[in-house]
Amino acid sequence: MNFSFHWGMILAQASQQQGSGNFFASLLPILLIVLVMYLLLIRPQAKRQKDHRRMLSALKAGDEIVTAGGLHGTIAGIREKQHTLLVRIADNVKVEIDLGSVARVKTLEERTKD
Repeated sequence: MNFSFHWGMILAQASQQQGSGNFFASLLPILLIVLVMYLLLIRPQAKRQKDHRRMLSALKAGDEIVTAGGLHGTIAGIREKQHTLLVRIADNVKVEIDLGSVARVKTLEERTKD
C-alpha cells in the first residue's frame, strides 16, 4: 500500500511538470500577438504623437498652418497660457483656435504654390 502511494506522488509531480510546460507553450502565441500589436500599432502611434507635440512646440508667428477642420491660415499670435493661437484666415479676419487643432504646418512648396 505504501508502495502505490509513492508511485502516485511521483505521477502527480510528473503531471505537474508536464502541465507547466504546456502552460508556457500555450502562453507563447498570446505573447507573440501582444508583441506584434506593440510593433504595428502602439509604437508608431506614440511616434506620431511625439512628432505632433514637437511640431506644436515649434510653432511661431508667421507660420502657415492647416487645422484639423481644414482651415488654412497664418499664425498672427500665440497665447501660451490659454494654449490657443490667433490665426489670420483672410484680410482683417482672425480666429482663435485651440493649439491641439493644428494638423500640420504648410511646407515651402505648398506656400509658394498658393
